[in-house]
Amino acid sequence: MLATLVSCLALLPAARVTTVWQAMGTHFAVDGLSLLFLVVVNVVGLCCAVYSIDYIGHYGGRAKFYSLLLLLVMGLNGVVLVRDIFSLYLFLEVASVAAYVLVAYNLEFDGIEASLKYLLLSVVATGMVLIGIALILMTTGTLDFAELKVALAGGAGANPVFMLAAGLFVAGFGLKAAVVPFHAWLPDAHPSAPAPISAMLSGVVIKVAGIYAIVRLFYGVYTAPAQVLRVLLLLGLISMIVGAVIAYFQTDFKRLLAYSSISQIGYILIGLGIGNWFGVVGALFHVLNHAIFKSLLFLNSGAVQYRTGTRDIREMGGLENRMRVTGVTSTFGTLSIAGVPPFGGFFSKLFIILGAVVAKQWTVAFLAVFFSIFTLGYFLYLQRRVFFGKLNEKWSELKEAPAAMSIAVVALAATTLLVGVFFDSVLRGLIEPAARVLLGGN
Repeated sequence: MLATLVSCLALLPAARVTTVWQAMGTHFAVDGLSLLFLVVVNVVGLCCAVYSIDYIGHYGGRAKFYSLLLLLVMGLNGVVLVRDIFSLYLFLEVASVAAYVLVAYNLEFDGIEASLKYLLLSVVATGMVLIGIALILMTTGTLDFAELKVALAGGAGANPVFMLAAGLFVAGFGLKAAVVPFHAWLPDAHPSAPAPISAMLSGVVIKVAGIYAIVRLFYGVYTAPAQVLRVLLLLGLISMIVGAVIAYFQTDFKRLLAYSSISQIGYILIGLGIGNWFGVVGALFHVLNHAIFKSLLFLNSGAVQYRTGTRDIREMGGLENRMRVTGVTSTFGTLSIAGVPPFGGFFSKLFIILGAVVAKQWTVAFLAVFFSIFTLGYFLYLQRRVFFGKLNEKWSELKEAPAAMSIAVVALAATTLLVGVFFDSVLRGLIEPAARVLLGGN
């Protein structure tokens, strides 16, 4: 993961150039969009791997855990590098198989139940995707992204089969992204999984398996048809609202974070659904920011559970007095997810709101602002119940999380701040090249 990340960073100056190669009969390529998602996958994956050095000790089977984690990362990297729909599906399944096992890694009832739910619903998702792939193959005789784009531009897009396939892709990849109403698996899978896997699921898997697949297909192949963008906008609004409202009522630390992930995915879909430059840039910027701050928050929830043995926020209180690193870095994550400057989350939400204003979607802009404030409210409540205030006496002997776990969360907390402070450099070097790929300006 470190080698892949270093390679990605080395490619940043050439982000406007598409690099293509072939292996085992499959075409791979790196463009600005792939590079953004490769950075997201490998930054979060590396931090989770470091965090797991200490964390996974109480589960046992360290070699098995890291093998599955590397398989997950390999599958996700493959998804963003391939250049045909079937290969994308194959690598997605590789990542999914690893994710199913990792969710149930603790071999406890709730983990196994959540893994089975995730598996069964994913079978439905992949079934819809496969039917969509079959329809496209029968109609055009190809599954290559570039060839499909040419076929659609040449008039094949008028065939209603393509729109049927589009509907299947929206539902299938929407389920992978945990978009409302396809989100039922996520609130169980995230809390039940080990903390670094929760961070991977929320920070990376739902982005690559869902969001990346959607943007690569609907912007890169279908060239952003208006009816699909309206569906994405509607699903984004519903997800943003439903996820935030349900998160407000949660008392389980990780379950609250899981529902807030649904809400934040809604922001990304809103930006994509708006479809103008500000909206797309904001959506892609939020992919990066959400991966960082939500992974940070999930790893911190794991540190709290690691020391206290509970996820119930009603049993906590004043933990910052004993777990200062965890408390301070959680504050960074809270401020970023709520869109407070100068953290990264502020700028991505700002661009999404500007996109709505430019498109004269005044209701969308108002709702995006309102639910950003609403998010700040329930996350400040979470901070107060878990870290602030008087220390609960039963935690008087509590210690900070082990060193490797603390190093990982400090790195993510510093990153979410630096992305905001140097947002212009991040925007020009990483986000804009990805946006140009989607908007046809590469």
